[in-house]
Amino acid sequence: MNRTLLFLSSEDFFFVSHRMTLARAARDAGYRVIVATRVGDHGPAIEAEGFALIPIRLRRGLRNPLADAAAILDLVGVYRRERPDIVHHLSLKPVVFGSIAASLARVPVVVNALTGLGFLYGGAADAAALLRGPVTLALRRLLAGRRAWTLVQNADDLATLRAAGIGAEGRTVLIRGSGVDIGRFAPKPEAAGVPIAAMVSRLVGLKGVADLVEAARLLKARGVPLRVVLVGSPDPDNPTAIRREQIESWVAEKIVEWWGQRSDIPAVWAEAHIAVQPSRGGEGIPKSLLEAGASARPLVTTDVPGCRELVLDGVNGLVVPPGNPAALADALEKLAGDADLRRRLGRRARSIVETEHTDVAVAAATLEVYRRALGA
Repeated sequence: MNRTLLFLSSEDFFFVSHRMTLARAARDAGYRVIVATRVGDHGPAIEAEGFALIPIRLRRGLRNPLADAAAILDLVGVYRRERPDIVHHLSLKPVVFGSIAASLARVPVVVNALTGLGFLYGGAADAAALLRGPVTLALRRLLAGRRAWTLVQNADDLATLRAAGIGAEGRTVLIRGSGVDIGRFAPKPEAAGVPIAAMVSRLVGLKGVADLVEAARLLKARGVPLRVVLVGSPDPDNPTAIRREQIESWVAEKIVEWWGQRSDIPAVWAEAHIAVQPSRGGEGIPKSLLEAGASARPLVTTDVPGCRELVLDGVNGLVVPPGNPAALADALEKLAGDADLRRRLGRRARSIVETEHTDVAVAAATLEVYRRALGA
């Protein structure tokens, strides 16, 4: 094929966790694969696959206009030097900044993956409201070009983009999530002992961390035997990041446990009995819920875009209103006290992931978008 495909990701860990299977499939289909990202601990894993790795300065967040302008100019240089046939931008900031650079460098095909609409569209904060208008105008222009294709992960986001006039008709495609490796994440029998409800996530306000802590406080007051565990770390690039001192104070109160950042997530789900993701919005389809579902764990989440796309109330988990710790506590208490219900919902969660959300299927659907885009 002799085509060049360049991925743009703001973080190397995100590329490895969410798009490595796709990159491998593209390589096996004959593409030369380049990954442009801010390089941290995962650079060697990317290079071990035979992908070219280009370090960039693009960071998440909108804090330094001069640094952001310099990052766009850097991307223009990368695109002109590498001359990719396709650039695939991963998440909102790379979509906006990468699309500007791709337009200036005249890249033939631009694939923009909006992996959830994030803080700007999911948050109610004043900062989000101020930025939402300008970003919407930028997306309308950047995603309307004849070279641009747009990928979204859930039906709610697709409807939001259409209502806002974002994305070209016929070139906006729904691919439900980034998929999960169902071999790596496999069902395990429940561990003995007090049930554990685990939240695997960046520890930011929009994920509903404080709601889960308040639910855990209610459960403790009720005397419910359940350990509530946070797995992840604060995200300094997110304006709703939870401070480390706050997390440590919750732990000191013995309300929740904090297992920190973990790379062995299959082991987390082998130990946990329940997966919980009390998001307040802005999701694509949460990777952590896909991984927990593949591990045959029941899912507890909120009625927001992306989460409700995956979790069906009473089928593979329980769905509660966002921002409602009491309802969240009730759902967790119900599962904590009913092992048979946990197993039934967990088996169905595994079945849904197997049939609808494997990383292999997502990669195949994305390669088909590349084929269509190059043909057009």
